[in-house]
Amino acid sequence: MATEKLFYQDAHLNAFDACVLRCEPSKHGYDVVLDRTAFYPEGGGQPGDTGMLGKVRVTDTHEIAGEVVHYCEKPLEIGSTVHGAIDWERRFSFMQLHSGEHIFSGIVNRRFGYDNVGFHMGSDFVTIDFNGVLTEEQIREIEQEANEFVWKNVPIQIAYPDAEQLKTIPYRSKKELSGWVRIVTIPGADICACCGTHVANTGEIGLIKTFSCVRFHEGVRIEMLCGKRAFSYLSAVADQNRINSGLLSAKPLETSLGVQRALDELGKLKLRVSQLEMQSFAAKAEALKNAGRSLLFEDGLDPDGVRKLTDAVMTACGSMAAVFSGSDGAGYKYAVGQENGDLREFVKRMNAQLFGRGGGKPFFAQGSVQATRREIEAFFAGEWTE
Repeated sequence: MATEKLFYQDAHLNAFDACVLRCEPSKHGYDVVLDRTAFYPEGGGQPGDTGMLGKVRVTDTHEIAGEVVHYCEKPLEIGSTVHGAIDWERRFSFMQLHSGEHIFSGIVNRRFGYDNVGFHMGSDFVTIDFNGVLTEEQIREIEQEANEFVWKNVPIQIAYPDAEQLKTIPYRSKKELSGWVRIVTIPGADICACCGTHVANTGEIGLIKTFSCVRFHEGVRIEMLCGKRAFSYLSAVADQNRINSGLLSAKPLETSLGVQRALDELGKLKLRVSQLEMQSFAAKAEALKNAGRSLLFEDGLDPDGVRKLTDAVMTACGSMAAVFSGSDGAGYKYAVGQENGDLREFVKRMNAQLFGRGGGKPFFAQGSVQATRREIEAFFAGEWTE
């Protein structure tokens, strides 16, 4: 007995009663088959529904060998009647995303002749892959037209044409179809063969918004959101922008200018700090002129600073120079160098004894160690007294 697919009769149906035909243990918990269901099974890029069958949680729904199988956490009695309730907010969100994708893909196909060759509803974004390249300007135009269809509140039509009728319909499809075919039509926007659930009118989509476009294979991959998920994401972006607006003392629509001003000021400060740092390094190196082997610990240096100070000191001291920056708890960044020297064996021993990693040229090496200052000083004292 085939399961009656209530989701095709009414995509907005979110509760129903059904009889349990089969219940079998599986790796998902229990596979349950009903005589009728409003739970949509995963397919065509749309995830399967979740919800409740009586007091039992349905974690996913799939179609297997022509049967709609509900993955349940607990068993249900065969022959019993259960009340089903799908997670409506989740399902309606998928319906908004799916219908919005149809409008967008239909416009792309009509205007540029590109096919939708990949569609996935992810946890963050919906991705659509097209087999042709679109510019940012073209995407903005498509997005504008897609939202105009939303604002017109166009009814979405579902039809099941026979074989002869199907030949006369210019529908989109990834492959040649025959037999039972479900055609979803959004007048003026799209005609597509589709097995997924859709809103009744485009106004229910609420909003269609794209967020990125990157080259993918021979075409592009677009990230987009529709409806409630688009609203939630844009609300979060607006909240962040409001905070940034205050921090930057810039109007909400001028935060990018505020960021650029801050980056320019930061660049100037970094240049000044670098100049002062080089002056400090030169002074430290001068103080160690001809001093021979030198070991220094300096606070707050990044790897580039460690390198620059080591380079200055090794030139001045006339021998091996080593600089460490960090702390006993977090470990130390290091650089060690000696003009015309070969420090490879020395660095190998140091890394082994001080739990370090790093390397470089024979005369200069950089890395990090997980050791205390006392342990580092003891290692160098032992090496330099031999």
